[in-house]
Order: sequence, then C-alpha cells, then structure tokens
Amino acid sequence: MPRCSRYTRTMRINRDLTAAFVTPLVLALLAEQEGYGYDLIRRVRESSSGALQWSEGMLYPVLHRLEMRGLVSSGWQTAETGRRRRCYSVTPQGRAELVRQLQEWQVVLSTLKRHGFGAGADAAPIREQGPGCVPGQKPREAHPQEGNNRGIRS
Repeated sequence: MPRCSRYTRTMRINRDLTAAFVTPLVLALLAEQEGYGYDLIRRVRESSSGALQWSEGMLYPVLHRLEMRGLVSSGWQTAETGRRRRCYSVTPQGRAELVRQLQEWQVVLSTLKRHGFGAGADAAPIREQGPGCVPGQKPREAHPQEGNNRGIRS
C-alpha cells in the first residue's frame, strides 16, 4: 500500500484535526503579521507546501468566532487597487491565548513524537500492527500461572 508523505498535495486533512489546529495557527499567523482573509489562506498554503488548502468558507467563520471572543480585531482598509478589505490582527488577549495553546501543543507534539510521529532519533518506529499481532492469528492467551488482571490464578 502506498504511503503518503505529510507534504502530499492530494492529502485531505481530517476535519477534527483541522478544527484542533486552526485557532492556534490563525493566531500565530496574525501574531507574525496582520492580514486579510485571502492573505491568510495564501500563507497557510505556502507554509504547508500546498498540503493545507483552506477556503474562504472555512476561514471566515473562524475569524468571526475569534473576533467575537476578543482574540482578534479587524478593520477596513483600502488596497492599492482601491478595493476595501477587512484586515485582521491579534489582540493582547489573543496573544495570551496563543501562548496557552502553544504550551498545550508542546505536550501533544512531544507525546506524539514518542510514539512515532515526526522524525528524529528519539521517535519510536511506526509499526502497522502491534507486537505479536499476526493477521488471522488469535491473540496470545495468558499462561495459567501468569494469572489474570485481578490477581486470581487459574
């Protein structure tokens, strides 16, 4: 079975996973530089080497929710072309939320790394099946003298 690179352009990221990282990513992008919706979509696409393809229909409800929570603010600006567009920036409350979420993500990422996610010498190898699992073979039963999980011997 072919393996997918994490940078494969045709990879579809699960909706639940996207929901988990969209807020900290938007806050991080806006902490780096304020921007308007299309600019944020472009920056996400570029920073993911094209693997993340966000749409305006996905991003704008997120920006609206973050604005309602006081994490981002917005204002109208006129582009060089004369077109008005809404520009978003992170608020001090949004920066504090970003710090909090970055701390949480550090725990998640370090835990995932210990179990084979990511590269590095300390990452565990990924196995397609657990140890002792052979297709079509029953799991090994405990030896009678090993007892069961209640400490009762057979």
